[in-house]
Amino acid sequence: MIKDKTVLITGANRGIGLAIVDKFLKNECNIIACSRKEDEVSLNELNKIRKKFPNKIKIYNFDQSKTNDVENACNKILEENKQIDVLINNAGQNHVALFLMTKIQKFKEIFEVNFFSHLAITQKIIKNMMKNKCGSIINIASNAAWEADIGRSAYATSKASMITFTKILAKELGSYGIRVNSISPGLTNTSMMSEGISEKVMSETISKIPLKRVAQPEEIANTCLFLASDLASYVSGENISVTGGY
Repeated sequence: MIKDKTVLITGANRGIGLAIVDKFLKNECNIIACSRKEDEVSLNELNKIRKKFPNKIKIYNFDQSKTNDVENACNKILEENKQIDVLINNAGQNHVALFLMTKIQKFKEIFEVNFFSHLAITQKIIKNMMKNKCGSIINIASNAAWEADIGRSAYATSKASMITFTKILAKELGSYGIRVNSISPGLTNTSMMSEGISEKVMSETISKIPLKRVAQPEEIANTCLFLASDLASYVSGENISVTGGY
């Protein structure tokens, strides 16, 4: 159902991305893990996983905020891998500040990582998928896209763009047998969450979540596994909300 599929994952070195890598490796997939070079602590975690699955994972380090790096990395990936079955656009950057306190340059930086870099990677990879007449693309968005919380103008609008992009791309690629979906996690137990939200706000939010807890990265990875598998063979153009009912 998913065994031996080749899965490309961005932002693969920590949090949700690392959990996705682990989940797909345990389901016998071949992994193309993309991450930034400078994050040595997170890269160590990725290398630990590689030691467990030495022949099933390739790691490519590049900065998704730099257009040339993305272009060169994609060219190398396509040269070294015949077929890519699943693309998971997970890399993301958080930012919390009131709109009037956010410089336009910061908006551009957030959109470069959270939106435009994914467009560039997707344009490259879908040519491979179109040739093979199959594929699954999964974009990691966020419930911030519709919660529209104060201070999230840059982050939330970048994620809202990913959801709309998902729906349009699903219509454009359906005739090639390519499914496109997005996942919008709520609060998830990652370093991005702890860095971007105060304990007070977190407690207040958790009290409003019907399940009374935050998600674990593995739970988002489970949703990715479902969407990538044949179990979701007729699911396309959807945004799956994984928020514990919030």
